[in-house]
Amino acid sequence: MQEIIGRFGDYLYQLGYGKQTRQCLCAQSAAFLAHCQVTDVTQITQVQIKDFYEWLYECPGKRRGSQGLSEGTIAHYVYALQHFFSWLEQTEQIAYNPISGIKFKQHHKNRREPLSREQVEALFAATRGLQELAVLHLFYSCGLRRSEAVSLDTRDIHFKQQLLYVREGKGGKRRVIPLTARVAHDLENYYSKERCQREPLRVSDEPAFMLGSRGMRMSGDGYQSLFKKIMARCTDAALPEGTTLHHLRHTIATALVQGGMSMLYVKDFLGHSSLDTTQVYARAKQIKSL
Repeated sequence: MQEIIGRFGDYLYQLGYGKQTRQCLCAQSAAFLAHCQVTDVTQITQVQIKDFYEWLYECPGKRRGSQGLSEGTIAHYVYALQHFFSWLEQTEQIAYNPISGIKFKQHHKNRREPLSREQVEALFAATRGLQELAVLHLFYSCGLRRSEAVSLDTRDIHFKQQLLYVREGKGGKRRVIPLTARVAHDLENYYSKERCQREPLRVSDEPAFMLGSRGMRMSGDGYQSLFKKIMARCTDAALPEGTTLHHLRHTIATALVQGGMSMLYVKDFLGHSSLDTTQVYARAKQIKSL
């Protein structure tokens, strides 16, 4: 079965999926094969898939003492298996797709409300130093995902042309994000006055646009930790409990949609695969962009 998973990974690569996504989809498909002790993919039944699906709700969780996976994680397992069986069918390794007729529980994501204009202004006012300001711009002004900010290299931002390139977004998608003069200036300020003055700890971190305190490429947790420091200074902003960097992406998307920006433009700005995903921002509360 290891060979089949390897070829499935090659197929995902050809479709343009990023490395992390490929690894996740392959690992989840391999988990199904291992759990059901599959030795011949042509013999997989709907009963096995349903049993595995139910087991995901009961299996030991990652946290000690927890039971079952979250609905979001289980939904991703279903997504992986749908791709896996679709590939098997397309390549004629199976005559019938056993997952095609199964109905799964609908996963409802928690509603994430955008921040208000006053809350966003409070965050920018609470920044200390060029790096913190640059971080807010990456997630609010540019609407990046955490993984995209982690992968961002110095070559990806063209200050004079006022463009930021996301070379491997979700699903392996590439996109170009236009920058306002203010954002380009602030990012260049950080780059020339702080980033260029620091020596990366490792050669592999030399291309990174954002470095953490130890001189290595800023991790997703590093970005979130820095964001928490900014939030801690906004005591009067009444930020919602559990506010994360993704709230900034959600907030700028809502501002663009409700400011009259074309849904197709916002879709491309965010790197969404479908307009259905972008539509959620049209229903959020009114907010204006900075």
